[in-house]
Amino acid sequence: MMKKNIAAAILLFSLIMTGCSGDASVDTVKNSDPVDITIWHYYNGSQKAAFDDLVNEFNETVGKEKNIYVEGHSKGNVSELENAVLASSKKEVGSDEMPSIFSSYADTAYELEKEGLLADLSPFFTEEEQNSYMDAYIEEGKIGVNGELKIFPVAKSTEIMMMNKNVWDEFSAETGASLDDLKTKEGVVRVAGLYYDWTDAKTPDTPNDGKAFYGRDAVANLFIVGSMQLGTEIFHVEKQKVTLQIDRDVFKRIWDCYYVPFVKGYFAAYGRFRSDDVKIGELIAYTGSTTSAGYFPDQVEVGDSITPIGCIVLPVPGFEGGKPYIVQQGAGMVVTKSTQEKESAACEFLKWFTDAEKNTEFSCSSGYLPVKKDAGDIEVLEKVMADKQVSMPEKEYDTLTEAYKAVKSNELYTNKAFDGGSKARKVLEYDLSDKAVADREQVKTLLAEGLSLEDAVKDYISEESFDLWFSSVKQKLEACVEGTKTDQEDGSK
Repeated sequence: MMKKNIAAAILLFSLIMTGCSGDASVDTVKNSDPVDITIWHYYNGSQKAAFDDLVNEFNETVGKEKNIYVEGHSKGNVSELENAVLASSKKEVGSDEMPSIFSSYADTAYELEKEGLLADLSPFFTEEEQNSYMDAYIEEGKIGVNGELKIFPVAKSTEIMMMNKNVWDEFSAETGASLDDLKTKEGVVRVAGLYYDWTDAKTPDTPNDGKAFYGRDAVANLFIVGSMQLGTEIFHVEKQKVTLQIDRDVFKRIWDCYYVPFVKGYFAAYGRFRSDDVKIGELIAYTGSTTSAGYFPDQVEVGDSITPIGCIVLPVPGFEGGKPYIVQQGAGMVVTKSTQEKESAACEFLKWFTDAEKNTEFSCSSGYLPVKKDAGDIEVLEKVMADKQVSMPEKEYDTLTEAYKAVKSNELYTNKAFDGGSKARKVLEYDLSDKAVADREQVKTLLAEGLSLEDAVKDYISEESFDLWFSSVKQKLEACVEGTKTDQEDGSK
């Protein structure tokens, strides 16, 4: 009898110690009480519908088995979601209680991490589980002071180039322009100049009315990833401390491949997104997120004229001689710090949602890329499409498959979060692009006065003009970083 009691005591002690020291990720015991998990996200349209379907499936299967109930809420766009989360974190009047999980980019998550509001997810995922995800995606989420995992990857994207096939085919046939010419940014500039001249020649009685060929969304990506391609990391971050590396020659290459063709009329930007500009016939090509594929128009609408168009999907052009970097983007999910039971339940859903087939199913409807290593093959995509009887428009399928290939053949990059990072990114996003739009209007005025294109743009694209802008943007970026250092110093006094 005594031996049995001793054995029972040893067993009980072992169970207690396992519960105290074991990895939380292996705890799959059904919760005695229901655990409600609220998720805030920015998915809309087909993305929201696909996410809602998967949430319902979880609730009816794994959720029911483990007594976890998940409820998703779209908070509009990214900015609206960010504002809602920040208001909740500050407990502003009228704000909702913080959700259990919410979509977040690194800059926003970093601000909340400094307030101690985010759960460390590492204990809920074994090393083997973490290694099953793309290394770059996991690394991006390690924003804790000591490298703790605070942002979990659920859906990612990169950039591609999309083009109006109908106009391209006509232009290519008459000028000899080739798709191979569009592999580099410098090649795009040359083709855009040829396209401007080709369209200008169609109205010989109206000089200098050529049309723009190309535009791009997310100009900040041009700087951040373009600099990596050219050998410089603008924001070098170690232990949340940033060192600015603003190289004049790198910025001049970017200037020459964006600003110069823009003021010449070879590039343009009109609507909120460049896909809008393709729809109204002002552009025929653009670089944008893989998630923009669903918005690429099926027809061009100019006045009362409607013309159906096809689509060509191409890899995003890099700099000539540059290193093979492409952008890594897309918000992850963060878990609000609460009880271990609630944090564990939240991670249970994240594991289920990022299962290779579930995540790929979401990709089919959202345009996002799955996040696990074993989900990055086109064969997996096609299997899920067949098993789930999913059909995708050709342009969206071509975009996903092109992105799959790009991820395998390039180095993914996104800069790490740092104090002032959001402000610095806005400088890169708007400073040169706003200048390009304003200066193009001035050039158009000079053209209307009878100047040649060469004479109209010469003062704008000169070395002196570049140096003035470079000095200005350099100071603005330095101010973003120095301003946060000053704030930190003042707060510590």
